Amino acid sequence: MDYLVFRLYGAMASWGDIAVGSSRHTSNHPSKSAIIGLIGAALGIKRDDENIQKQLNTAYNIAIKQFSSGTLLNDYHTTQAPDSVGKFQYRTRRDELVIGKDRLGTILSSREYLTDSVALIAIKALDNAPFSLQDIKEKLLKPAFHLYLGRKSCPLSIPLSPQIINTEAGFKQGLDTYQWLNVLPFKKKSRDDYWFSLKGFKQYYWEGENGDFAMDNSDFNPEKVQVLTRYDQPRSRQRWQFSSRLENFYQQDNKELN
Repeated sequence: MDYLVFRLYGAMASWGDIAVGSSRHTSNHPSKSAIIGLIGAALGIKRDDENIQKQLNTAYNIAIKQFSSGTLLNDYHTTQAPDSVGKFQYRTRRDELVIGKDRLGTILSSREYLTDSVALIAIKALDNAPFSLQDIKEKLLKPAFHLYLGRKSCPLSIPLSPQIINTEAGFKQGLDTYQWLNVLPFKKKSRDDYWFSLKGFKQYYWEGENGDFAMDNSDFNPEKVQVLTRYDQPRSRQRWQFSSRLENFYQQDNKELN
């Protein structure tokens, strides 16, 4: 079985969670909608193409290895824009401020971000996958659209470095055998010469059964698996609608990690 594995790191990230009123919360690890959106952007798929967006959502299973959730950052956010006038469209920001001056309104919101969060993402293609893992890998290296971590204000800070890993042992083996490449221009002195720790507790999240995660139970205790409900299953990108899905969670303490 082939898995496409790549890393996500940015100075800031925001993984959308349930939004109530003016509060925009973030989850502590990447959402499926954000990952599928990133892949879609790399492939050059527009948000209003509902058909192919739904195919992406149902044709790939994902797994996440979380090294660090990062530090929570709260932002008091203001947005000012005029309301719509029939079929008239404001073409520029100047049009909004000049033509729509009398219709300007301000929206206040509180938004959460994570700083310095680090995760690995593994993608498994199902039988109905519209794109091969090799095709997606090539597009992640040369994306059609700008890539970001949940919000447009959160660009990538290091290359994704996508790798296709073949293993019959499941998601965990694919994530654990990922080869970290140098981020800084100088040669690192040791395997621990990163800005985050490769040791200690690591958190895994995945879709599917325990066998999809790990075929070998020698370093995996299925009794510790928790099943979570998460509202990050895209229903309509245009209307920003999401439904629930089940996600497995497992935490393991390794003294030495790949």
